[in-house]
Amino acid sequence: MTLSIISILTAVIFVLNIFLAAALVFLERRDASSTWAWIMVLFFIPIFGFFFYLLLGRRLRRKTLFKWEGRKKVGIENLIAHQMNALHDNEFHFRDDNARDYKDLVYLHLRNNGAVLTQDNSVQIFNDGREKFDSLIKDIENAKDHIHIQYYIFRLDQLGNRIMEALTAKAKEGVKVRVLYDDMGSRLLSKRKFKTFIAAGGEVEAFFPAILPLINPRLNYRNHRKIVVIDGRVGYIGGFNVGEEYLGLTRRFGYWRDTHLRLEGSALHPLQTRFILDWNQASARNDIEYDEIYFPVIPEKGETTMQIVSSGPDEEWEQIKDGYLKLINLAKKSIYIQTPYFIPDASFYDAVRIAALSGIDVRIMIPNKPDHPFVYWATYSYAGQMLRAGARVFIYNNGFLHTKMIVIDGKASTVGTANIDVRSFKLNFEVNAFMYDEKVSTELAELFYQDMELSNELTLEKYYGRTRMIKTKESIARLLSPIL
Repeated sequence: MTLSIISILTAVIFVLNIFLAAALVFLERRDASSTWAWIMVLFFIPIFGFFFYLLLGRRLRRKTLFKWEGRKKVGIENLIAHQMNALHDNEFHFRDDNARDYKDLVYLHLRNNGAVLTQDNSVQIFNDGREKFDSLIKDIENAKDHIHIQYYIFRLDQLGNRIMEALTAKAKEGVKVRVLYDDMGSRLLSKRKFKTFIAAGGEVEAFFPAILPLINPRLNYRNHRKIVVIDGRVGYIGGFNVGEEYLGLTRRFGYWRDTHLRLEGSALHPLQTRFILDWNQASARNDIEYDEIYFPVIPEKGETTMQIVSSGPDEEWEQIKDGYLKLINLAKKSIYIQTPYFIPDASFYDAVRIAALSGIDVRIMIPNKPDHPFVYWATYSYAGQMLRAGARVFIYNNGFLHTKMIVIDGKASTVGTANIDVRSFKLNFEVNAFMYDEKVSTELAELFYQDMELSNELTLEKYYGRTRMIKTKESIARLLSPIL
């Protein structure tokens, strides 16, 4: 009797696998590598593979997740159309001649993402968590009207509690404070832990929350963005989340090397819009309505030209990846890449490979320790392959490297939340700042040089001398790389 039941269950699972495989091929129309990877998971791990697919493999329905009528009042659509027409007719006024060299990329982001170009921004770069969060808390304490905070990971540890104390104090003063976190990234967090903050008048929302504990049908589609907007005048964007590890206080990672930007200027308007869109998607009853106070007239703060670009699985195109590719293709002398995960798809891999083969100085920096083992060994494998094309690869040794940064020719750069992997390109909701400014890009390049002093260079000789165990780990990790 027991054998009969097992046989029936096995047959049912087998049939379901066939139907799922057929759906992958004929209905979802994924890229071939991802399709084959999931088919292998379904048939080589027949029972667990089925549940892995239900949790991780299903695609997000492309419907309008982010709605906000206030966009019309901000005037973003009209400004996008005006800038696109001016660029198309070669009549756009660039304040910085350096930015003019990237007008094709600017046009791409306008058309592909509706990313307005702003030219009056001040940028402060942080590469140390303590300095970044000290600055953030100081800005929180100086807030007058509203504070909008969004992080993928928000831990209520020493750092998180310090931030919440500052936010609660401002809420008690009457400042409108909103906190948005990702339910999966902050899986140990719940609204119940914000009682004091909510009692003081603060508001909290979770992005794509689980239906039941540990069961989230949208497990694979997470909001990886890190955004702060204070009074519509000061903003933050970059790689740091909220937690003690980002201060270098955990033994596992040691020092945490990341990059974050503090912004002032008109770039705050698109950054504010991005937060409001995300907040209203997550909010059940507390949607943000348009108010001029969120979009104040901002005196010119600087000269940095930039675009705030976002992407996610709700979109047809991979906007940030497209921006990365265009940026790389515009390089004439150098390409510096820092990323914790270097698991490129074919298009990104080929773009960097061709640049290296063309004689461009391509340098890639990755961490020396994994936070996810499979991801690390896939990264090591792809980095090793880039050596054959003439790229230089550096292994950062002074802790954990979490920076997501590309610098081109010391003239254009991007910093944000998107890693070099399929997850960031296709599955996660991400946001990056693309900057067309020689001063800022040179400063970022200088930080890269400083990090090189704290790194070991991986050579072909070292790579070819790796152990059989490492080769095996790489082979397995690369096989799974389309779905990592």
